[in-house]
Amino acid sequence: MASVSFASVTKRFGDVVAVDDLTLDIPDREFLVLLGPSGCGKSTALRMIAGLDEPSTGTIRIGDQPVEGVAPKDRDVAMVFQSYALYPHKSVRQNIEFPLLPRHVEKSERARLVGDAAKLLGLAELLDRKPRALSGGQRQRVALARAIVRQASVFLMDEPLSNLDAKLRTQTRAELIELHRRLETTFIYVTHDQVEAMTMASRVAILAAGVLQQVGHPQDVYDTPANLFVARFVGNPPMNTLPAVVRADATGSRAETPAGWVPVEARADAGDRSVVIGVRPEHLRLAPDGSDGPAGSGDGIRAKVRVVESLGHERLVLCRAEGIDGDVVVRTDATDPRPSPDDPVRLRCDAPRVHLFDATTTERIGP
Repeated sequence: MASVSFASVTKRFGDVVAVDDLTLDIPDREFLVLLGPSGCGKSTALRMIAGLDEPSTGTIRIGDQPVEGVAPKDRDVAMVFQSYALYPHKSVRQNIEFPLLPRHVEKSERARLVGDAAKLLGLAELLDRKPRALSGGQRQRVALARAIVRQASVFLMDEPLSNLDAKLRTQTRAELIELHRRLETTFIYVTHDQVEAMTMASRVAILAAGVLQQVGHPQDVYDTPANLFVARFVGNPPMNTLPAVVRADATGSRAETPAGWVPVEARADAGDRSVVIGVRPEHLRLAPDGSDGPAGSGDGIRAKVRVVESLGHERLVLCRAEGIDGDVVVRTDATDPRPSPDDPVRLRCDAPRVHLFDATTTERIGP
């Protein structure tokens, strides 16, 4: 087993900086998800661990050993690609055992390792089939089995579920969580899908433009985003963000937006300050325009319903507010009264649910 660490790692491709001064420690046996949009540097970071790319500057360690200049085959890692990379002319058995051939593993031992991996992933009845005779989910399990037989200390996965349909992704996520538990090894998993990150990761590391934005438990990242990028990227629908000015008086503190105000928790360093407020869709409440609302709720944000999306167990109400770019989204229960398009409404929330970000630096300032 092995930990992985990046120490001030930068990777340049000509004038393009793909990874910028990345410092990150991944403990042994962790399931770390590298999360971010396309082009953020997450796959490049993974490829540098595997030895497919070398850092321009900085040091990568697997365990206690720096791996600069170490050939990929000697790094004790196994990688699963988005495309599965199976040999179409070889059987499932031959695909799984292929990494063992350059190591000159004896035939009987190869058979044992292939059998163990196939049993673990439910492939025992498929060993003599060719990849073309398999479903997408089965091909993905073959790619995982091929990685398992290497008995590597670190498993690297580059968006391995992106080619599967929604049902298979859900099923395979559960299988990967179980696989990590059984193997008790280090998993480093790259994705742009925050559902995969939230459901699978021990910790999630979020990248943007090659720069590490935040590292933490998925729920902590969701509850306390470090900056506006994380706030807007993590969550589906994402956090609503609105320009505001924080004011404080004898009655408390509030954030004044172009379309009304909401209460915020008092902070000595946030008074009369330009900010961006953030509120998760599930933390907003809909009230008919003109309603006073519960005591202490503030007068709310004046808006008009644009679209109501029904999702079975819940609804998403997309609203437009004067002076605010884009929609303000409210998540409501399916049993709540259903508003109609063009209805005037007030959007209210409780002070502890309002996040504050500096309007200039975009960094979190509270609560």
